[in-house]
Amino acid sequence: MAALFWAGRGASVTCRLGIVFIPRPRHSYAMTFRGAKLALFLGRDLVVILRDDFPDIPYPGHWDLPGGGREGGETPAQCALRETHEEIGLQLREQDLVWSREYSRPSGQMWFFVMHQPRSMAEQIQFGSEGQCWKLMSPAEYCAHPLAVPHFTDQVNDYLRETGN
Repeated sequence: MAALFWAGRGASVTCRLGIVFIPRPRHSYAMTFRGAKLALFLGRDLVVILRDDFPDIPYPGHWDLPGGGREGGETPAQCALRETHEEIGLQLREQDLVWSREYSRPSGQMWFFVMHQPRSMAEQIQFGSEGQCWKLMSPAEYCAHPLAVPHFTDQVNDYLRETGN
């Protein structure tokens, strides 16, 4: 029995057996991820956002991290950075992301990123229209807070554990 291999690039190819090979994009997230979050450290503290207290949203009145749903053909990093800009007004650079993980959630695949910036960047925050307020909170305080979004505390802890922080 002969094996069939696809080694080309670009358009699909049909072999003699009638099998059509369609090249896949290099990153599978191009079609599958639903959103992204950013654990943004300013100095030693995290930027956290108190979610609106509307009963029709997930985790109303909980402490959240910047980020949200994907728009168009964004990459996970583009999604996290755009959402962060919309929510707290900071224009951040993708090359400053230091850690990332993909997580499975009931709503689909989500990405989680980490970035460290100087504490002085807090002076540049311009709070957007989503949520009640923002604040800086130590990672330990956030992860122990009874109103922190639970799966984000797990993800912050994953980062801290893996990096020895």
